[in-house]
Amino acid sequence: MPFTTLRDFGNRVAEAYGIAFTLPDDLREIYRNFGIDLAMGNGDGSWRLPVPARFVVDRGGIIRAVDADPDYTHRPGPATAVEVLQTLAAP
Repeated sequence: MPFTTLRDFGNRVAEAYGIAFTLPDDLREIYRNFGIDLAMGNGDGSWRLPVPARFVVDRGGIIRAVDADPDYTHRPGPATAVEVLQTLAAP
């Protein structure tokens, strides 16, 4: 199934969907201790990240499925998204 994936530089889409958040100072320090400069990586000086999420959007721009959880350790498997994609690809 051909589909497009999105890389959201600047978290503009995450902002529009209401799933962007700013890391608190204590987490910023943890990131820095791991050598991660999120502000530089974001390219805009922000310490913003999206809530881990997966959206299935049809060709008409309608969101058909969402999996989002602020707890990054809860990641759904792809089965639900694949089912939605198969439904959208059906004639």
